[in-house]
Amino acid sequence: MHFLDKVEKRFGWLAFPGLLRFYAMFHVMVFLLQIVNPNIGQILEFDRGKILSGELWRLVTFLFASSGSGGLGAFGALFLFFMVMIAFMMSDALEGAWGVFRNSLFYYTGFAGLLIANLLYETPMERSGFFIYIAAFFAFATLFPKVEFLLMFFFPVQVRWIAIFIAVPIILPVVMQPLYIGFFLLSFANYLFWAGIPALRGRAKIAKSAGRRKNFEKAKAPEEAAFHRCKKCDRTEITDPDLDFRMAQDGEEYCEEHLQK
Repeated sequence: MHFLDKVEKRFGWLAFPGLLRFYAMFHVMVFLLQIVNPNIGQILEFDRGKILSGELWRLVTFLFASSGSGGLGAFGALFLFFMVMIAFMMSDALEGAWGVFRNSLFYYTGFAGLLIANLLYETPMERSGFFIYIAAFFAFATLFPKVEFLLMFFFPVQVRWIAIFIAVPIILPVVMQPLYIGFFLLSFANYLFWAGIPALRGRAKIAKSAGRRKNFEKAKAPEEAAFHRCKKCDRTEITDPDLDFRMAQDGEEYCEEHLQK
């Protein structure tokens, strides 16, 4: 039995159907609260000093503190709307691919990775709660790379290209500041373990299988396609195109080098 099957059998109660949907709705709720009080994000954001002073809610609420990143006006509301719609779609797709329990573990790992990363680094990263959506989007693009989104409601673009476009501004700061490699590895550990590494392994297996198939066909071709074969050296017109073959008196076929007189 697979390791995760054993874990699910014992801890199946941890399964949370539609977890990403609920996560998105918390962002909507915080967005609406920020319209009333624009400073609510600062009250919810991760702050190590204030957490040590007793504001323990920040250990959880930092995940939702970035709700107003697109602004609190019409553009921000439109951005949040599309983000929620995409989150709902990804939630259903990933649950269908992995099952509710494994999908829930994917998000739990993401939450834990973000929390550990912010605790370990002296300067926490603002709006890191959005990494949950980005990791889910990367996983969706890995599992369903040819799904198309309509950019500007008109231009069809496969989701894998959008994922690459999103990944570039994430990778560049890591290259410029290698100190934060650990932060991003923890933040996207759920993607790496659930989708990234398995996808690389799958591609490696496919490439290896294709190589074996190619070698098999290459080795098999002379046996099937050869019309002339030397009785003595076993060479054919395929292995040695310049050879001439003749029938000998014994009724066998020989190459010109081993032709019996």
